[in-house]
Amino acid sequence: MKNIKLEFKWAVIFILMTLAWMVLEKIAGLHGKYIDYHLYLTNLYAIPAIIVMVMGLKDIKSQKYAGQISYLQGLKAGVIIAIIIAIFSPGMQWIISYIITPEYFPNVIQRSVEIGYFDTIEEAEAQFNFANYAKQSTIAALVMGVLTTGIAMIFIRSKK
Repeated sequence: MKNIKLEFKWAVIFILMTLAWMVLEKIAGLHGKYIDYHLYLTNLYAIPAIIVMVMGLKDIKSQKYAGQISYLQGLKAGVIIAIIIAIFSPGMQWIISYIITPEYFPNVIQRSVEIGYFDTIEEAEAQFNFANYAKQSTIAALVMGVLTTGIAMIFIRSKK
């Protein structure tokens, strides 16, 4: 466990940032009054997500590798962070869905039917539910974590 102490630290920071982002979305009305804008504005989450991941990789480079990190060492660290986040993603989604913003699913279901995105409530419910979001967030954590790390390490790695 000591070997991945920094990766765990940055995964926790990432999780806390994600929960804070969801609180901000709720406060901004993106899960209620302004739900029509949610589809677009939620993508801004990528900015702090990338920033946190890059900060984590730079911290690992500095502390774990004394400022000298190879692409593969950084990729391994990023994959570990992504795996930790993915493991906690269903729990994080539970907190979001049932504590932070329990009104999101009913609101998005109703609105998606009103605007004709789905024909029936049942179709919308099949898309917008905790189980589906828990799966999606777990897969996204892995895919986006590895992708972000792969690109970031091109710039963070030590050049010889």
